[in-house]
Amino acid sequence: MPNDHRKTARRPLALVLAATGCCAALAGCGASADPAGPPSGKGPEQSATRSAPQPSRTPSTAPSVPENRSLAGRTVVVDPGHNPGNFRHPEEIDRKVNIGTNRKECDTTGTSTNDGYTEASFTLDVSHRLRDLLTARGAKVVFTHDADRPWGPCIDERARIGNEARADAVVSVHADGSAAGHRGFHVILPARVREGAADTAKIVGPSRELGERIADRFARATGTAPANYLGGGTGLDVRDDLGGLNLSTVPKVFVECGNMRDPKDAQLLASAVWRQKAAQGIADGIATYLRG
Repeated sequence: MPNDHRKTARRPLALVLAATGCCAALAGCGASADPAGPPSGKGPEQSATRSAPQPSRTPSTAPSVPENRSLAGRTVVVDPGHNPGNFRHPEEIDRKVNIGTNRKECDTTGTSTNDGYTEASFTLDVSHRLRDLLTARGAKVVFTHDADRPWGPCIDERARIGNEARADAVVSVHADGSAAGHRGFHVILPARVREGAADTAKIVGPSRELGERIADRFARATGTAPANYLGGGTGLDVRDDLGGLNLSTVPKVFVECGNMRDPKDAQLLASAVWRQKAAQGIADGIATYLRG
């Protein structure tokens, strides 16, 4: 889920720290966590069980469509939501940054399934698969991060990476943290915002087109329905409170692939086969948008 998501859909950092058994001074937080993995406990970025899936560090399966160069010369920025190391850096990610309309936390830990599969692990895995599919079609793919930094980047930097790359499209990959019973995917679109450093007037239209194409192809590829708890069944949600969208000057959307807090959705998200379908749907949506 986006780091500045609605309060009903996010897990406060305090709960993460409590769940990991960290002391009030935070100095002992790292001691109870595996340095190479997420922390223990029941909150966001909790320790994955032995059977919980981990992000793929090897090339994903081959694209289900013939390789071609239809996206040659196009640049796509893929933004894996959150960073697996965020939980170790509460002070850094809690720092407020300017998103034009107000100030928001730099980033958050993200959410997780009930058995400990983290959103950060999920988004990185899907992003790797998405990169493989897009590069097979000739696109240049830029990541905002690849778990190659201790924490972050902050939401304003994520937007800046897409802007500086002059991307033809930017997709931020997420999974939601809503209530059990809330199922399905949705795509978040930028609202028309003009305040401070934020001015989305030029990207509202193309971002909606990008989002509509992704929603359509995501449903086809995964066989899952649009969210039953927002968007009126369209799979689309317009937001004016996300820095990653407010500060973007190029077409950009967030894709919430499902709800990690619902057991049925969580079962899908934990499946490598389903994650490949999710990546395929996003890639197909981007491709149809870029081809016009």
